[in-house]
Amino acid sequence: MAQQLTARRKSGGLTENVKTIFYAGLIAIGIRTVAYEPFNIPSGSMIPTLQVGDYLFVSKYSYGYSHFSLPLSPPLFSGRVFGQLPQRGDVAVFKFPRDTSQDYIKRIIGLPGDRIQMKAGQLYINGVKVQRKPEDVEYIDDCRTPMMVKRFGEVLPNGSEHDIVKATDDGPLDDTPEYKVPEGHVFAMGDNRNNSSDSRVMDGVGFVPVENLVGRAEFVFLSISCNASLWEIWEWPFDIRWSRLFTAIH
Repeated sequence: MAQQLTARRKSGGLTENVKTIFYAGLIAIGIRTVAYEPFNIPSGSMIPTLQVGDYLFVSKYSYGYSHFSLPLSPPLFSGRVFGQLPQRGDVAVFKFPRDTSQDYIKRIIGLPGDRIQMKAGQLYINGVKVQRKPEDVEYIDDCRTPMMVKRFGEVLPNGSEHDIVKATDDGPLDDTPEYKVPEGHVFAMGDNRNNSSDSRVMDGVGFVPVENLVGRAEFVFLSISCNASLWEIWEWPFDIRWSRLFTAIH
């Protein structure tokens, strides 16, 4: 009899553990779907705003929800529910239009109907040159890699201000045709202007469908030196960029 009670208790305990794990998984999926999703930065296209090795949270509710908000992006519906356009200057994660299995992160520069152009390295929106204020002569990233670039503060027409870096004003994407952003799309650019494949590349990223927006980047919750690995926990005290933890993204 005692052995049967022990067996039942073990069975009941296992069932409860399975239920707890199951419910925890549902809660995690729910949060990831409707609230926040973590992403990491694998490239330097958003330097100086984001560094290689940054881990950040993206708010899923900022622009409403499309089928890309769901895990594995099942095509259950089209368009956006509770949708709203991003603001100029938002740093947003979106699905690469030519391969929606890939996530990209860039800054939203143009909204539907806007005219975007680069002339001699300067950004023009609707025919008006965007203000660019010089800052540091040379920029050094958080991996201590010297970058022979200049840093500027760029002020968009809505007053949103952010930093960009440029190595030159005569690069391949520094003189472009004028792009008119079609309805239902946005124009996205990297802050590392000479080292970013973005909406200026029409046979690459091109115009980004609003439906492809995943969410707005909110804050960095972890940042690890590009020379370290996330799984090497014992190296964290030496490789974590402590000053970047829980910093808001602008």
